[in-house]
Amino acid sequence: MGELPTVELVPQTCWYTNVRSNVSAEDWEGLRKFVFKRAGYRCEICGGRGDKWWVECHEQWEYDDARHIQKLVGFVALCPACHEVKHIGLATTRGRASIATDHLAIVNDWSLAEAEAHVEACFDVWEERSRHQWQLDISCLQNYGIAVPAVKDRQ
Repeated sequence: MGELPTVELVPQTCWYTNVRSNVSAEDWEGLRKFVFKRAGYRCEICGGRGDKWWVECHEQWEYDDARHIQKLVGFVALCPACHEVKHIGLATTRGRASIATDHLAIVNDWSLAEAEAHVEACFDVWEERSRHQWQLDISCLQNYGIAVPAVKDRQ
């Protein structure tokens, strides 16, 4: 289908400040619908769909580790299982880490040990990134027809 699923842990110092918290509910809803329709209401990684929600909107970020800039680069539609892999930290707090790790292994055709090693490496990066404050760059919203708002303070 698309790219292989990977874990994408948002640094702790960036929690609760995302696109959804910086745009109007109307803009967020329009963006989600656009992303879902563009993907044909299927997961852009595995091609699947969830039971309760077919797909969910996932924000894609790049991190400039030297300048500490968290930059929005796009959005993808993911089934709930692939979305849970992306946010395995949250899955862990919900007692679902093994379910997410199993899905990661299956979709990537990895052994469980390979999936666990990937998760561990991602947590190492997360730990280092969580030591810093990050500047949020959501300027790519312009590509989706959304005026870039002033970013809410992370303090």
